[in-house]
Amino acid sequence: MRLRHRDGTVVHLAYCSNVHPAEDLAGIHEQLRSFAGPVRERLGVDRLGLGLWLPAAAAGRLAAEPGELDDLRRVLDEQGLEVVTLNAFPYGGFHDPVVKHRVYRPDWTERARLDYTLAAARVLAGLLPADAARGSISTLPLAWWTPWSDEAAQAARANLDALATGLARLREETGRTVRVGFEPEPGCVVETTTDAVRALAGIDTEFLGVCVDTAHLATAFEDVDEAMGRLTGAGLPVVKAQLSAALHVADPAAAVAEGLLDDFVEDRFLHQVREPVAAGVLGRDDLPDALGGSPLPAQAPWRVHFHLPLHSAPRSPLAATTTELSASARALVGGERPLTDHLEVETYTWSVLPADQRPTDDDGLVAGIAAELDHARAELHALGLEDA
Repeated sequence: MRLRHRDGTVVHLAYCSNVHPAEDLAGIHEQLRSFAGPVRERLGVDRLGLGLWLPAAAAGRLAAEPGELDDLRRVLDEQGLEVVTLNAFPYGGFHDPVVKHRVYRPDWTERARLDYTLAAARVLAGLLPADAARGSISTLPLAWWTPWSDEAAQAARANLDALATGLARLREETGRTVRVGFEPEPGCVVETTTDAVRALAGIDTEFLGVCVDTAHLATAFEDVDEAMGRLTGAGLPVVKAQLSAALHVADPAAAVAEGLLDDFVEDRFLHQVREPVAAGVLGRDDLPDALGGSPLPAQAPWRVHFHLPLHSAPRSPLAATTTELSASARALVGGERPLTDHLEVETYTWSVLPADQRPTDDDGLVAGIAAELDHARAELHALGLEDA
């Protein structure tokens, strides 16, 4: 969907297709027909934005085979879909039975990550609508936090420089600009916007910047206005933003005692936990660690990196960080000028929600995604954006 900011900027709103398990082009075509197209129909819009997740193998094939790219573009057009942003964070196997830390490999010290991202950029340049100002790609925040050495930082910087060079060359060849945003996430080398300012200093900001995920901001207990001011002050552009909500636990001691978090323990994805303390923020890599393996003090609220549907709260007394989501939307696009024009709803966890909250069939997932997009659109309307 497209909305117009009061300064005239067209702001694109999409949902991220990494919620759907597809590793090859046939599977991607099928998910467009079975989910994305029906979501558009349910919303009653002529054209729906899709934040397309392309596994590395699919991205490489599309970049090398013009006919395959034409076929994908044809399916997108048939379903009334447009693509201005890609998710190139998970390299592949994102819906394997166990993903956890594997989602961060290969990292930005490795050539495979560079090759994958440049292939994705070439695909996006071929999919962009003619009237789109630019394309965006989200990627991981360099690497998981350990191990990380000076040598690793130098290897990553060399690949970031090569990425910027490759994106500049792509623009020369195609006339289309594609930018890549590094997505701060708990537990990673770049966990917060403070880390982003430090680790990304000196990058080519014409092509590289930050992807802001609002659930990650909330999980890290970052003040959104301070965070956006920090990025702006450092000259780091917000290439795209992901509108998402994390799990908030106001009284973790009681929640643990009552077993309220047990249904959020699952095998596929990592769910980092953070608790503010006087000296800063304490963390655990995954929810089971916080619950028992290496318990947190549970003397202050917890935030859990578990993406929750934007339009529905978990069972009380648990909550979602929807207040922080609204504050983030206001900081991102509620000012005189938007900090970004690419927004993406990214709830990839529908299949691992507590059993009584997850969809039971495809129609239920379509309805849920449409409700999330409708919620996000209402948030933007409240900030003064209008349908374009």
